[in-house]
Amino acid sequence: MEEVLYGFDVMPSAIHISGATLSGVHPNVKFGGSRLYNMPYGRQRDGTVAIGSLEFLNSSAVMSQINTNDPALRTGSTGEETATNVIADAPDESFDLVIMNPPFTRATNHEGAHADVTNPAFAAFGATRADQTAMGSKINRLGKRTCYHGNAGVASAFAALAHRKLKNNGVLALVLPLSAAGGASWQRFRRMVANDYLDVSIHSIASTGRAMAFSSDTGIAEILVVGRKRNDQRSSNQIDFTSLVRRPAGITVSSAIATIGSKVDYKRSVEDGPYGGTPLRFGDEHVGEVVTCPSTSSNGNWACVRVADYSLVQVAHSLTQSRLELPGAATRLELRTSPLGELAEIGPVHRDITGPLPRGPFDKVKWREHATYPAIWSHSARDETRLVCNPDAQLIVRPAMESKADMLWRTASRSHLNSEFTFGSQALASAFTDEVAIGGRVWPSVIFDDEKYDLTFSLWCNSTLGLLLYWWQSSRQQSSKATLTTTAAPSLIALDIRLLNNRQHEIAASIFEEFRDKELMPAYLANLDPNRRDLDHAVICDLLGFDDDTFRAVRRLTEKWCAEPSVHGGKKRPNLPKLQA
Repeated sequence: MEEVLYGFDVMPSAIHISGATLSGVHPNVKFGGSRLYNMPYGRQRDGTVAIGSLEFLNSSAVMSQINTNDPALRTGSTGEETATNVIADAPDESFDLVIMNPPFTRATNHEGAHADVTNPAFAAFGATRADQTAMGSKINRLGKRTCYHGNAGVASAFAALAHRKLKNNGVLALVLPLSAAGGASWQRFRRMVANDYLDVSIHSIASTGRAMAFSSDTGIAEILVVGRKRNDQRSSNQIDFTSLVRRPAGITVSSAIATIGSKVDYKRSVEDGPYGGTPLRFGDEHVGEVVTCPSTSSNGNWACVRVADYSLVQVAHSLTQSRLELPGAATRLELRTSPLGELAEIGPVHRDITGPLPRGPFDKVKWREHATYPAIWSHSARDETRLVCNPDAQLIVRPAMESKADMLWRTASRSHLNSEFTFGSQALASAFTDEVAIGGRVWPSVIFDDEKYDLTFSLWCNSTLGLLLYWWQSSRQQSSKATLTTTAAPSLIALDIRLLNNRQHEIAASIFEEFRDKELMPAYLANLDPNRRDLDHAVICDLLGFDDDTFRAVRRLTEKWCAEPSVHGGKKRPNLPKLQA
């Protein structure tokens, strides 16, 4: 252990605790030293800046701050002052196993919540603005041509570091935010795993609240990524996804579940039809499901995370292949779908609208009637219960920004996609405005080249099948809140409304008029909402021409979807009568 077990951290306390823990495993065995290093961080005496363990992206040897081999440090009360620095050596491709639970902090500070924080990823230990800027520039330089991305945060840099230090046939084990499974800024990381690793398994927890994280100090969902670095030209064609019902209660249970999962002989695939994953049982208790998925599925996203019932994923996957395969329905139906980016243009991110000069040409102010540049900007769950929503803000052109404002106004539309959908309180995946409006922070515009598409798109998005695909392809990092950024929105699979005939679009317009003023309950109550049920019937039977058996199978799907923890978020249901399909 003195020679082969390495540990690196910027926190001296982490090094001390690790040393005490390791020595405590066999307290009767004496040891002469360790390979635990406190890494340099922040402004250094020579005027340069250091970025902790990420210095290893640039070199195989880094001067550490504390030498834990020095007897004075291990025994003296003020050992840190007398210890001499040593070189921490970590050659590339030299480790058999790399385990990391990196910080999830991102370099971006879009919301401006802390005006004195230039770069939140490097704001620790009293770093000044100049220090943060210099450290951010350094990681950008060292992270080039790796899977690091500033919007993904420093966790993606640590993933790049782990990959660099791992030898062929070595094992990678990472704790990452659930956004790594689907975020656009994590795409290079997922591609690296698909291309360079075998025996890949992704583990997540379907529960809500803090129970959806493996770590004890976070309230966001996490995933465990485990894989073996390939030593030949093969790549991982399949990835195993395990979704647990809840976080295991302690090491013993965790070890038992891991053993059970490793002994599963047959793992059902997302391509096998809507039968669910292979169940995992600990005694008589159902602890989760496992399913395999092609590494190239869903545009390279790992959409099979944080799912309690994998039959939902199997239905969603079939829809991406233009098939409709429903639980309990023997018939495989054709339903043509397409990425939203092929059907429409997605409007700009809100920072391009009202961001600091010279980026944004507008100021956002309070809504008033007859606004020249209306905008639908923020969420108000109370006002967003109908298919048709009203603008809630207006935009004022900044001086000398008229040309840019005119150009941006061309992105105004009647369809707007919900980019931050809280299923437990909000009803709509897509909002429609009677007049064109610019889509703001949580309602980016969806711009069609034919206005009849707007109505059909609204019906589809807010039906069960539209909600299912939104949920599956969004980031479900919070209890019942799903996010779909403007970067990810073009990949959203939707009904290919271009292939509907004129008669079907006329039917869609008639359905829309019937439902435009009907109140819809929050999405997590879709199975109890009579108006949502009627909307499903109109879309499935009247618009798409399927029979009542298909409609009943869709409503069965609604029940399953509403039972997902990432949909209801642990929220109690009102005492409403159960609907008949």
